[in-house]
Amino acid sequence: MNIRPLAKQDLPHIYQQKNSRSVMALWFEEPFNSLDELTILYDRHVLDQSERRFVIEDDNQFVGVVELIDINTIHRHCEIQIIIDTKFQGQGLAQKGLRAGIEYAFSVLNLHKIYLYVDVENPAAIHIYQKFGFQEEGRLKKHYFAEGRYHDSLMMGLFANEFYQEK
Repeated sequence: MNIRPLAKQDLPHIYQQKNSRSVMALWFEEPFNSLDELTILYDRHVLDQSERRFVIEDDNQFVGVVELIDINTIHRHCEIQIIIDTKFQGQGLAQKGLRAGIEYAFSVLNLHKIYLYVDVENPAAIHIYQKFGFQEEGRLKKHYFAEGRYHDSLMMGLFANEFYQEK
């Protein structure tokens, strides 16, 4: 398993992932309407220094993405997101991709903290995040609307010194 920067040729894979209502509900987002829309967003954000998007590959196959967004170089924090294609779930690739994203944020970008939002009804993801040392920082009640209803979300955070202490 390795990660590499997202490239334009990866967009059909992203489009397929992001057009799954069940997958996007976990990210509290609407599916994209078209590949053209996704291409426009890619072109608009490719040079944005407040974001880093990586493809997770295994045996040269597209497995998913890990994203660092809202990178703040003054306060040295960012949000992390990860999506693993359903056919690759349950193989430990989410943990490997998450670890790679965390290590990039802390060791390359020199960030102090990484945070994320997760649906309180997603215990599998919460368990993975806790294994890496993410701790609950708060509960946001009815914060996201997905799949026809409002969802509570946990905000979880991880500090660089705590991540490296656990190794």
